[in-house]
Amino acid sequence: MSTDIQRLDYRPRAPYQLDFEAFTVADLRQRGSKEKVRTTHRYEFHMLVCVTQGAGTQTVDFKPIPSAPGSLLVLRPGQAHNFGHDEDWDGWVVLFRPEFVLPVSTTARNLKFAVDLERLPEHIVMGDDLLRIVTGSIEQMREDTQLDAPLDDVHALLRHQLHALLTRLSILQGREQAQEPVTSPALQRFRRFQQLVEERFAEWHQVADYARQLGYTEKSVARAVTASMGMTAKAFIAARIVLEAKRLLVHTDSSLVTIAEKLGFDEPTNFSKFFKREAECTPMEFRRRQKTSEMRA
Repeated sequence: MSTDIQRLDYRPRAPYQLDFEAFTVADLRQRGSKEKVRTTHRYEFHMLVCVTQGAGTQTVDFKPIPSAPGSLLVLRPGQAHNFGHDEDWDGWVVLFRPEFVLPVSTTARNLKFAVDLERLPEHIVMGDDLLRIVTGSIEQMREDTQLDAPLDDVHALLRHQLHALLTRLSILQGREQAQEPVTSPALQRFRRFQQLVEERFAEWHQVADYARQLGYTEKSVARAVTASMGMTAKAFIAARIVLEAKRLLVHTDSSLVTIAEKLGFDEPTNFSKFFKREAECTPMEFRRRQKTSEMRA
């Protein structure tokens, strides 16, 4: 019986020692069995999936994402992702540990890492020109992983190349979305709240708990969340709990009692009522629908 979503750590094949890896989807299919590639995984690393030819549908946390040439998925640690059943498409897969990206600068004299990965959308649709630039960057990084040079030097080169690629994407997305400045106090409050929710959503279900821990008033938290996400802070917390519940319902065999306990509910009935209110169906109905959908795919 599976009681947790299958997690994938960053474990490249020996003797590869870098904290960054790039390979094609075709390479991935050759590495593992068809069933393993089609299995939903929860990653412990960042992953970019850049489609270069063909078409298919990937799934990220129950959202089907049609993928065609120019599609770029930006996947974060903890997300549940499936490459889908379509095999007539190819592209690049880039993996890197969270600590591999350049750190945020604390002094003006240091190199500033302007990319906030959380600000990049989950799915970016690129035109032909940008697709050529992105694939060219990935191909160069893949080639540079084979350099006969000290490991630290290769790591430094790849880290700066990745920084350049992510910065380009961040700048272009920022132009399109007219986002708040990174230094906005409201955005900074929201980012701290968002991080704490990710850490404590299974323990704390009330906005007051987060506001107290962060040293903010509930009103200031509410304003920051509404400005950044267009929803209330309470709804943001509820959405995170529901997402985890859906992941556990579909990708594990855990009972409702076990799931309720994992998510901080004292009674399974309270969890069921909460889930039905937020998802508009009971937990078991959701599990049954998703399992049926997977069998038909």
